[in-house]
Amino acid sequence: MRRVEIYDTTLRDGAQSEGVSFSVADKLRIAHQLDGLGIHYIEGGWPGVNPKDILFFEEMKKSPLKSATLVAFGATRKGRNRPVDDPNLAALLAAGTGVITLFGKSWTLHVTDALGVSLEKNLEMISDSIVHLRAAGRRVFYDAEHFFDGYLANPDYALRTLAAADHAGAERLILCDTNGGVMPWQVREIVEVVRKTLPQAADAIGIHSHNDAEMAVANALMAVDAGAMQVQGTINGFGERCGNANLCSVIPNLKLKMGIGCITDAQMGRLRDVSHFVNDVANLVHNKRQAYVGDSAFAHKGGVHVHAVRKQSATYEHVPPASVGNQQRILVSDYGGTSNLRAMAEAVGHNLSDEQLKKILAELKEKEHQGFQFEGAEGSFELLMKKATGAHKPVFDLIGFRVMDDQGDGRPAASMAMIQINVNDQIEETAATGSGPVNALDRALRKALEKFYPALTAVHLLDYKVRVLETGDGTQSKVRVLIESGDDRARWTTVGVSENIIEASWQALVDSIEYKLLCLDVRAKKKPPTKTAARK
Repeated sequence: MRRVEIYDTTLRDGAQSEGVSFSVADKLRIAHQLDGLGIHYIEGGWPGVNPKDILFFEEMKKSPLKSATLVAFGATRKGRNRPVDDPNLAALLAAGTGVITLFGKSWTLHVTDALGVSLEKNLEMISDSIVHLRAAGRRVFYDAEHFFDGYLANPDYALRTLAAADHAGAERLILCDTNGGVMPWQVREIVEVVRKTLPQAADAIGIHSHNDAEMAVANALMAVDAGAMQVQGTINGFGERCGNANLCSVIPNLKLKMGIGCITDAQMGRLRDVSHFVNDVANLVHNKRQAYVGDSAFAHKGGVHVHAVRKQSATYEHVPPASVGNQQRILVSDYGGTSNLRAMAEAVGHNLSDEQLKKILAELKEKEHQGFQFEGAEGSFELLMKKATGAHKPVFDLIGFRVMDDQGDGRPAASMAMIQINVNDQIEETAATGSGPVNALDRALRKALEKFYPALTAVHLLDYKVRVLETGDGTQSKVRVLIESGDDRARWTTVGVSENIIEASWQALVDSIEYKLLCLDVRAKKKPPTKTAARK
């Protein structure tokens, strides 16, 4: 089987993505996750640019990778410096990595206008920088920046830059679509020309593609199909502007679609986890529609689709979800039929009759007509099933609540919620303050319930979203509130809809608590107190 090297630049090129900033500790954690994923080369950063990257390489000496090779990244020497006097090359050597990736200019526009040197001088800078690093005992990969644009503008000169790097001892020649605007058919043609022009380096060609034209993954695969043996990219496609080739798509496409070896089956089974890990460290929301690793990648909503995948998953799934660490999901909505409902019910342990399914479907369609959305609120949907089948027993009854806001004289806004509920025929009244009305209401409700149900102390509100459903009514518009909650065992989402945002939030909060106590079956065994709490 043909094999391709995977080169990850999440910690350098990916860190240049807008909204992404990794600490040294973040980079260390991600590096070891990439190592476990089977990545061959991990580019740690540019040690000549900032102190953070210098510290990262120092810390990595104390915590070496198990199988991956750590790489330092930097530029060729400056035109006015000798290699031995160039601080950037000195910093690359000081990083202590066995491999150094050096980038240089391939496009005449950049040589004359950006660097301000002659075309011959640029060739010298490429050559003697690589010679200097090779003399120090380092393996060198050469990133030919803007290679495709350079080739299209002046093919002879672009090829001369590669030849200079090859003759100087570069082990890999990486063709970079730095501006991300080249088309796949151009990539194929140019890679083929490079391999014919430099036959001695034909098996040392790599690809580094950006996504400005939404072609980064396609260009990477096309380069491999034309003979490239290394693909550079990032987890989740992080990177400058529109990002880099997304390795979470490149890797399964290579392995499952093209039959090319890169990482093992077991390692690819961790792909989704690593994707989510990197997003979590970067503090970014997961893209649920991301190919292969997104939550929606193997989610089915249409009734015809669900009916088919329950018989044979290949009818609407192009690869087995488990092959990339994902799983099949069945969504519920007014687009689905009883097949969706039956699948959802069976997934949570309910064996429902046809009559019960019809009743639930009618209730579901009516709720969604009102503005509810259950495909992203599995917690509320399971409660809806229980209510429709008569299996629901409220954990408390609301007597009433009041929420007040206070602001003035430069004071920050504060909210207070007072609540009165009935739990097991005991009246509980509590009050709590919060940063906003929903926060105050959440605190007051928990305060009233936790003495009866201690398991609620482990529940945390993880996300809160509001969407206006009918914009034509201005501030009287109906809103949908989605609340994501979780504990150390699970995460679940609940929904509420009303013209009143507090009422919609209350519905979602109550569902969140009832889902924890009724559907996750962790209601506390401890008997409720015999005395009611003092009024606040």
